[in-house]
Amino acid sequence: MFEDIEKNKMKSWIIVVLFLVFISIIIYYICMALDLGEVSIIIALVFSILSTFGSYYYSDKIVLSLNKARPATKEENLKLVNILDSLVISAGLPCTPKLYIVEDSQPNAFATGRNPENAVICVTTGLLDKLEYYELEGVIAHELSHIKNYDIRLSAVVSVMVGFVVILSDWFTRISIWGGSRDNDDNDKGNAIIMIVGLIFLILAPIFGKLMQLAISRKREFLADATAIQFTRNPDGLISALQKISNDPNELKVANQSTENMYIVNPFRNKKKTSNLWSTHPSIEDRIEALKNLK
Repeated sequence: MFEDIEKNKMKSWIIVVLFLVFISIIIYYICMALDLGEVSIIIALVFSILSTFGSYYYSDKIVLSLNKARPATKEENLKLVNILDSLVISAGLPCTPKLYIVEDSQPNAFATGRNPENAVICVTTGLLDKLEYYELEGVIAHELSHIKNYDIRLSAVVSVMVGFVVILSDWFTRISIWGGSRDNDDNDKGNAIIMIVGLIFLILAPIFGKLMQLAISRKREFLADATAIQFTRNPDGLISALQKISNDPNELKVANQSTENMYIVNPFRNKKKTSNLWSTHPSIEDRIEALKNLK
């Protein structure tokens, strides 16, 4: 487990550095296409540094805002608070994560934050209404596993940064369609190369983003399931929870492509059961089979 934690920390910093470079090239290309001249490189550097800083330190707030989450209260969510408090002791975490609620009928949950000290667990009202005590315990234990293993930092950073790059790609596409770009014979070869690379990055950004999500998601779900059982000593609770969540027909209205990898079960109903090349989650059948083998 300690080896996985260190790997996740290293991956997070590598992604942050790559994002800084990636955004610098894209913004520089856009600025040159808009004929902003030599000031383009300054704009690109400032913009990329600020966006990278914001994506890292405020990724949890961005994710919670995207999912329209609100803080949970002990008065309204006492059972959830009690489950979390007891599991935090079992997990050996230094701090208790904050609890947030999403008003939605689909049962689902995710964890986010840049480290265990700034972690958040978010559940839907559907999860609270439809799961029994030990099923809910299994789900919370799964999310605590993501926190302890530092999966939350990796997935939150990737989700925010991928979404940001996709927005930039869409923005530039619209500029190009409406004639924002122009030819400039005065550009030197260096600028031309950077601009070509930037164009390639813009075109391929959504694909790269999806592949990055796939690279960090599937294995982490199996590991989080197994670690959750270490906390609860009850595989049946998580197995039953996964079955209920997967079989629920309701759509998660706040779900989007950039954060789908963060949920315990894929929130898009047309993707929840099968595991294919573009799926961010292993199939429910594979996860349940792996949990049964732990008994």
